[in-house]
Amino acid sequence: MGGRFPRVARTWLVVLGVALGVSLALPAAPAAAHNSLSGSNPANGARIAAAPERVELRFLAKPNPGTTKITITGPDNVDALDGEPTFSGTRVRIPFAPGKAGLYIVGYQLGSADGHPIKGEVRFTLTTGTPAELPSPSASAPEPVPPSDAASAAAPSSAVPATDGGGSAVPAASESTDGGPPGWLWALGGGVLLLVAAAVGFTVRRRRAGT
Repeated sequence: MGGRFPRVARTWLVVLGVALGVSLALPAAPAAAHNSLSGSNPANGARIAAAPERVELRFLAKPNPGTTKITITGPDNVDALDGEPTFSGTRVRIPFAPGKAGLYIVGYQLGSADGHPIKGEVRFTLTTGTPAELPSPSASAPEPVPPSDAASAAAPSSAVPATDGGGSAVPAASESTDGGPPGWLWALGGGVLLLVAAAVGFTVRRRRAGT
């Protein structure tokens, strides 16, 4: 009994040690396989008046330049990248080409050890942008019109379309071109004939019924 108990205790201690080691290793595996964003400049949700020369992204682990994709999109879906990103440890710096004032979205995609890409974005608002282009004086000023052309354009046209016999050159749309009676007169005559025929038939039936 005395020798058996220590052996059982040692066995349970080994089992507990293995289970504890496995439980501690499981949470660490996903963390080592997946990288994530730790900060940015400008910060996510920031509103800035002066546009930076570059946008900086900071990650928990060193990103792989071969599997890292970064985009910057400005208002009207205009590309705001001004060159290739540079990698320095866990930091990535992206040259920035500011345009109109508005929302800018920095999108990133990283490779990971387990093969699943990591995607995310940083948004900031630029409150000042490039000024609108002013129209050139030559485009805004109307071209001068020669006096002869101006007089001819202002004078009303005296040309009158020629007509035969002083009548209108274009016949009215409601005029009829045939010489027969109008259609409503034919309809009225047909209705009268139907009424006469009905009256004659009714009289004949009464006479037959009386005889």
